[in-house]
Amino acid sequence: MAESQIRAVGRRKEAVCRVYIKPGSGKWDVNGRTLGDYFPRPSLVSSIQQAFTATDSLGKYDVRARVEGGGLTGQAGALRLAVARCMVEVDETHRRKLRDMGLLTRDARAVERKKPGRPGARKRFQFSKR
Repeated sequence: MAESQIRAVGRRKEAVCRVYIKPGSGKWDVNGRTLGDYFPRPSLVSSIQQAFTATDSLGKYDVRARVEGGGLTGQAGALRLAVARCMVEVDETHRRKLRDMGLLTRDARAVERKKPGRPGARKRFQFSKR
């Protein structure tokens, strides 16, 4: 590592996350709260920590994250991508494993726009023959 603190940006749906990691004891700070406090669902916490578990570095880095926009799932996806990008910055050899697990791919799925003359993006009003 060239510098003591590594930063990366992750995005998912409408959420944007800025992550700063540095060697430490595995402390998490997400918008001033702990990881489990900010993301109450265990499934989201485990998906966020996937990059650390894949590279056998869980508990070796302190993570400070600023997340904004979107909902909880989108923010978790943004944080997951940003953490994975940080791990590649730490050690380039992690790239292959993280890429194979799909952690370095930005999930481009977003909400489809509402179309005019319809109640939603795909839904139609009830058809009446008479």
